[in-house]
Amino acid sequence: MTDIGLKRLEFSLDAKSGVPYYKQIILQVEMAIADRRLGQGDQLPTVRSLAVDLQINPNTVARAYNELEIRGIVTTQQGTGTFISDKQIELDHVKREQMLTEITRAFITKANSYGFTIDELIDYLQEIGPEYER
Repeated sequence: MTDIGLKRLEFSLDAKSGVPYYKQIILQVEMAIADRRLGQGDQLPTVRSLAVDLQINPNTVARAYNELEIRGIVTTQQGTGTFISDKQIELDHVKREQMLTEITRAFITKANSYGFTIDELIDYLQEIGPEYER
């Protein structure tokens, strides 16, 4: 979990998804902007600190940040950091549903392999859910 100003953005990488790590980082930043967890002027963690947090090569984070900058989503100020630009990002309902489906299927498959039922998962999610609400 990484502090971003007073906000928190939790980056998470899935090695089994088949999606390169740098693309996962880009998508998570875009999602955070689209759903207003990040806004113009919010600072992203440094390349080095995010690489350490995620236990990946700093070049991977740098690649994600460079791609975000090329797309106009972030601006980098030498010696100061990387900040969210004023570019608006909207993710349509279909894209969000596809992401949720992918995440949920992987979660259910893994939980099922350990013998958990759907009802147990639902009960547990309802129990801990309020901690993770935005």
